[in-house]
Amino acid sequence: MNSLLKHMGITALAALCAACTANPDKKLADAIRNDHSLAMVDSMGRALLAHGLNAGSGYSQVWARDMNTFVETACEVVPSKDIRGAILVFFALQQPNGEMIDGYVLKGEFDWEDPNRYYSDAAPEHVAFKNTVETDQETSLIQIVWKYIQKTGDKSILQEQVAGRTVYERMKEMVDYLMREKYNTQYGLLTGALTADWGDVQPDEDNLCDITENSIVTIDAYDNAMFAIALGDLSRMSDGEESTRWEKMRQDIVGNIRKYLWDDEQNKIIPHIYPEKKPDFGDFDESKVYYHGGTAIAIEAGVLEHDEIGIVNAQMVENVRLSGMPSIGLTVYPPYPENFFPGTMAKPYSYQNGGDWTWFGGRMIQQLIANGYVAEAYAEVRPMIDRVIKNKGFFEWYGMGGVPDGSGHFKGSAGTLCKAIQMFNEWAAEHSK
Repeated sequence: MNSLLKHMGITALAALCAACTANPDKKLADAIRNDHSLAMVDSMGRALLAHGLNAGSGYSQVWARDMNTFVETACEVVPSKDIRGAILVFFALQQPNGEMIDGYVLKGEFDWEDPNRYYSDAAPEHVAFKNTVETDQETSLIQIVWKYIQKTGDKSILQEQVAGRTVYERMKEMVDYLMREKYNTQYGLLTGALTADWGDVQPDEDNLCDITENSIVTIDAYDNAMFAIALGDLSRMSDGEESTRWEKMRQDIVGNIRKYLWDDEQNKIIPHIYPEKKPDFGDFDESKVYYHGGTAIAIEAGVLEHDEIGIVNAQMVENVRLSGMPSIGLTVYPPYPENFFPGTMAKPYSYQNGGDWTWFGGRMIQQLIANGYVAEAYAEVRPMIDRVIKNKGFFEWYGMGGVPDGSGHFKGSAGTLCKAIQMFNEWAAEHSK
């Protein structure tokens, strides 16, 4: 062997070592490029997204938090004018205090009980609604605008006049609303109500989705990571001092998420801070709960370092093994105890209490790819891809045993997978040479 190395020389040996090092990436890239199931699911997703901007089957409404996760692919299969028009309806329904709605629907299609309906003379044909336990409506819409601009190049939307004020001015008002109504000065972070991770259901049988005197005020990573992402987007949509201002705010939010919501010892995002009263969990220790969705969005916001991303991903994979659920789309682990949340969430591993949502699992796949954990992403996306093909659609969530539930054609699931597949393909094209 020594004589072989001697005859090869330093240059040839270095070339051989470089080839050996490059081979794993090329092998993975070739596997991705030859994986026809990815192309099949991408095609299915695009076909679904071409049929309007509502959330999916069973949902006639257009929701900001849903649209935020499929608008990029929608821009490739839906006329730009339709997407622009849908975005502008949100701004037309913005409330006088700067608050943004959750979503909207044509007045004739508002067919559920909800005393909190939102109207605006600027959108006379529509009625809006909002689950006020969340704090992600304003931030979702800001992200939508930036994604739309990136995909279409239509920066003129920022100067579009909606009822006397430009879209950009209205986005500033949305941030002002959050800082005035939702900002906690002690922690330097936004507040919301107690829900399971990114969910929109609180433990109150009398009012599931709206903040009341019975709601428990919390601070969580999901709402604040969404705010940090939106502030970064605003910085990119701005110039000069305005851009600098948004970036400074973004850095402050990221720093405070890291300071107050990241557990260094456990290498995990903690579920909640309770600035006022705490709920009665009995013997249940909420500090042990792992929030998969909030963690994925915190990664997107730049809260975690590279090695920490690998650690939390390994924890997610282990949570999936321990739970018996299908994928890292698992919402929370362990789930909250039976009957802590009402209705559909009363049982563990159901809906937002430990159900498996591609809508968020797909976002973790995206972040793994973006941060260089492509092999892990490719392995962990497999159950999400397989179940779309098996069930011939993009279900809203999955229960124990991979049983599909909710909307059978949920566009948020399609959007996150289509974007992940695009990221796989771009990485593979770069590393297959």
